[in-house]
Formats: sequence, structure tokens, C-alpha cells
Amino acid sequence: MQAFAQLLDSLSFEAARNAKLRLIETYLRAAPDPDRGWALAALTGGLDFPAAKPALLRGFGQDKIGAELFALSYDYVGDLAETLALIWETDPAAGPPPSLGEVIETLQRATKTQTPAILKRWLDALDSTGRWALLKLLTGALRVGVSARLAKQAAANIGNQPVDAVEEIWHGLSPPYRPLFDWLLADAPRPRTNAGGAFLPPMLANPIDRAELDTLDPAHFRAEWKWDGIRVQVAASGDVKRLYSRAGEDISGSFPDIVEAIDFEGVFDGELLVRREEAVAPFNDLQQRLNRKSVTAKMLKEHPAHVRLYDVLQLDGEDLRGLPFDQRRARLEAWMALASRARFDLSPLVTFQDWAHLAELREAMKSDGIEGLMLKRADSLYLAGRPKGPWFKWKRDPMLADCVLMYAQRGHGKRSSFYSDFTFGCWRDANSETGEGKRELAPVGKAYFGFTDEELRWLDKWVRDHTTNRFGPVREVTQELVLEVAFDGIARSSRHKSGVALRFPRISRIRTDKPAAEADTVDTLLRLLP
Repeated sequence: MQAFAQLLDSLSFEAARNAKLRLIETYLRAAPDPDRGWALAALTGGLDFPAAKPALLRGFGQDKIGAELFALSYDYVGDLAETLALIWETDPAAGPPPSLGEVIETLQRATKTQTPAILKRWLDALDSTGRWALLKLLTGALRVGVSARLAKQAAANIGNQPVDAVEEIWHGLSPPYRPLFDWLLADAPRPRTNAGGAFLPPMLANPIDRAELDTLDPAHFRAEWKWDGIRVQVAASGDVKRLYSRAGEDISGSFPDIVEAIDFEGVFDGELLVRREEAVAPFNDLQQRLNRKSVTAKMLKEHPAHVRLYDVLQLDGEDLRGLPFDQRRARLEAWMALASRARFDLSPLVTFQDWAHLAELREAMKSDGIEGLMLKRADSLYLAGRPKGPWFKWKRDPMLADCVLMYAQRGHGKRSSFYSDFTFGCWRDANSETGEGKRELAPVGKAYFGFTDEELRWLDKWVRDHTTNRFGPVREVTQELVLEVAFDGIARSSRHKSGVALRFPRISRIRTDKPAAEADTVDTLLRLLP
């Protein structure tokens, strides 16, 4: 456990990608089985401990120093694992610290009533860094700047294999991944993929702007609308039917309506949407379905899921990724023409004459559910990763609104000492209880990025200097700082007090030059609705 703790601690202080890779590679080479496999599972989000939730850990802290003092400490530190690790003390009589494998295997067997005593014994035995790592492991919120893809890249590197080779067998493996490490380090045969349910590494596009388009020949490219959903992969063979996110996360459980509609075999690339009466619903509707472990009949009826296909990777047992885009597209169109497929349709190509014509089409398209254009070379093979040149995304220019900062909350991890999560609002007429003719701010969104490190420090100080009230970890501030907020879309929302929800909001500028009274109104936002 101490070696894993040291790895997490080192990763949390390292910003460079290649340096993080080297740290993980060094650990995976040196750590014994099964510890390195469990570590890889932790870094890729493959672990869950239902009996050890944050509420239990908060209870530990409250029992240790009292509820009020723990609340103040947690508010000051800003991170549950770090707070509890700091207030706990090592007990020399507790015995040796556990190994990572012992921690995970013990918790997988322990009952809910057994877990508290086990955790307390381990917290007594570990030093502060070990306690912090243990608690991070339990909550699943490592926040050390390592994506699942980066962890898989590190595993591939220790065996001198391409990361895509690891990706293709990943979903046929389970922690602690002994066959994977035997293949990478001990010359064992490559593990078999889970045929049919395999996730294939996706091909990604690079952003492009209007000026860059003039350096390309429009005759070499095909255009499609960029749908405002989430990228998914549909994989099916025999009895195996799965729906994956772009990152390879199995999201089949959240979308049983899609899985039930799979009556074919192959691997397809597409966009997951909510679709009603032939129209694509706003992204906010899709968000109601994401990350749900159980989906009610009402949710299935009110937010019907749909996949709009735009590429085929495998069909009839044949790998098509080595074919040019035009040939893959022809195969997909011919396959779709064979039968009507509930919950699946084909993303249409956009016919254009030249870049100027395409720019006019992009500007004219105001339909909800579209956030720009995709451009794909006609001769492009389906290459994993983000190769430069074959695919581009030409997104709409973001919408902008001037909003007033209302509340702030400290972040997590490296930002736990800074107020970095900002809730902002726009003006609207107050209700009769407040007083007719007056205005009030209604929250319209929350953002925690878009600003530089220097701007973050400035905002943090501003929040501390202008706090008017506190609600636990949240600070209310004077309603005078205007933030220019960029966002990619807007939809009506009954869950938000303002009645609107912004898509992908981020802080574009700090408007110290603008009086708060001149910020935008909710009515202004409503006029932006498609």
C-alpha cells in the first residue's frame, strides 16, 4: 500500500504527461502481482467499494474530533481524504500496514458491518500519505491527473506494445489483470479479446477554423453534421450486446432500450441522442439518462434514446477499419438499407460545393441537436487516436452571455485551496413576494474552468474579500462581479430556477469593466433557444 501511496503522491505533484507515464511504468514494473493489477484498476476507474462510502468516512472524522471541528477542518482543507488523513494519527501497536492487494481483496469479501473496524485498523497502521491514498482509493476520486487511456498507455509501454493492442483486449480482462502482465512482461500469449463485445479504439478529430479550411481541397472531404450528443460505439456478436462511451466505459446498463434494440452483429461508431418525433432533443435531455445505474419506465418513455450511426468498423465478421471512408460509408448505407432498425438511423452527409458554400450551410443551420460540422477525408482509414489530417471538427462559435457571480466553492485536488467552482446568474423580474418592479439574479449555470492560473488566484482573492454569507463549503458573494460565460448550447430546464440550462459553460472573460446592473437577463438567454 505504501508503494501505491507514493505513486499517487508523486503523480499529484507532476504536471507533465510523459513524466506521469514514467512514474506509472516504474511502478508497474516493480510492483508484485496482484498489487500492480489492482493499481491499474484503480487508475482506470475499475474499482468500487459499496460498503465504504464518503458518509462512513465523514463519520470517522466526526467521531475523531467532533462534528463541528471536522466540518471546519474539511471546509479549510477542501478534500475529504486529505482532511481525514491529516487528523488521524498512526498507532505503532496497529501492526504492519496492509498491501494494496490485501486492502482490495479484504474489502471485496467484507460485509457492511465489518468494514468500519477494518478501515480503522488500516488507518491506524498507515502513515499520513498511506491514509490519504487508502481514502482516495475508497472514494474512487484519485484526482491525480491520470486518465484511463494514459494508464493503459503506461501498461502497453512496459511490454513495448501499442496502446491500441491493449485497448482491443481490455474489455475481455478483469482486475488484477494477471494475463495482461504475463503477456506484457513474461512472453505469454496475448489474451483473447471478448469477441463481439470488444471495444475498438476510436478515431478522433482535430479542431479547425475557417481560415485553415482554405489550405485544404474541398473535393477530398466529406461533411456531416456534428450532433450534440455523446460519442458511442455499438458492439454486438452472438449473445454479447454492448454500448460503450468514447473512453471505452460500458454504459449498456444506463441504456437498456438501445441494447434491447440491437438485433444485428458488428461494431458501429455513432452518436447517442434523445430523439422525439424525428427531432433531436437538447443535450440536457440526454443528461437525464447519463450515469444512471437504474432507469425507470418513466425515464425510458420521456427520454427515449437513439443512436445515429456514421461509421462501421466491423461487419459480418470482417474488420473494415483498413478501408477508405467512402468504402466504409457505402457498406454502412447498404447495410442500413436492408432493414428498418428501431432506435438506429444513419447520419446524413452534407452536400457542398466549396468551403464558402459549406460555411453558409453551417451558419444557416440553427437546429437544436447540432453543434457544427465534421469533415472527413474520403480516403481516410479508421485510425485509432487523433491523427493529424484525416478528420476535422468545425464547431459553431460559442454563445456568450454576461453573468453575475453569485456563489463560489473550493475545488478538489490541486484546487482544494482555491475557490474555483463558480455559480453565476442573470437578471429577471422578481416575484410579487420580493416586490413588483424589482430585479433579482437567477442562477443559470456553474463553471470551474476557462480561466488561467493567474485569473484563478485573482478570483479566489476576490471571493474571499467579497463574501457576504456562508452555507457549509459554499460562499455567497456581493453581486457585483460580471463574468463573460461561453457556452455551446441552451435548453429549457424545469430543474433550474432560471428555467434554462447551459451546455458546456466556461468562463471566457472577467468583466471588471462592466457594472453588474448591465449583465444579461434570463429573457436574453431565452431568445437564444432554437
